[in-house]
Amino acid sequence: MINAIGIVEFTSIAKGIEAADAMAKTADVTLLVAKHLCPGKYMVLVSGDVSAVKQAVAAGLDLGTQHAVDHFVIPNVHPSILPAIGGGNDLNGIRAIGVIETYTVAAAIEAADLAVKTAAVTPVRLHMAFGIGGKSYSILTGEVAAVKAAVAAGSELAAEKGMLVYKVVIPRPNQQVIDSFK
Repeated sequence: MINAIGIVEFTSIAKGIEAADAMAKTADVTLLVAKHLCPGKYMVLVSGDVSAVKQAVAAGLDLGTQHAVDHFVIPNVHPSILPAIGGGNDLNGIRAIGVIETYTVAAAIEAADLAVKTAAVTPVRLHMAFGIGGKSYSILTGEVAAVKAAVAAGSELAAEKGMLVYKVVIPRPNQQVIDSFK
């Protein structure tokens, strides 16, 4: 079971690889994702116990200060977040969808985690910057009121960091739109 996740997102691929190594050597963490993103960024996502993740993220930030774009540590990450990153959750029974679009992967994951902790919603998909110019987005589903509350909370967090691009809630989305998430 994953207790915490942390991420550091860099503007430099080389610095990101160097930081990934330092993060993995600094604390007892598991490297979940270490890869390049569009447009030439690099992200390092780690998991472990809260103190280890904090140490690893701090090491990444110390090493890559001038190249760090965004970062976070989420203790007690919601269990639905990682499956959404891996390709999505069940698309059956969608009543409403909410989309939170951000400038960074870190802001999208952090916003999605807060959203699912705020209201009874499920993350359908969390798209991480691949092929979309470095931006990211999360798609949430649930009852309309829950989706509105979740999107409001998540997008407020992203906006406070200066990373919100756009947010939207769509009641009763067309089935063709839902099918496009597959």
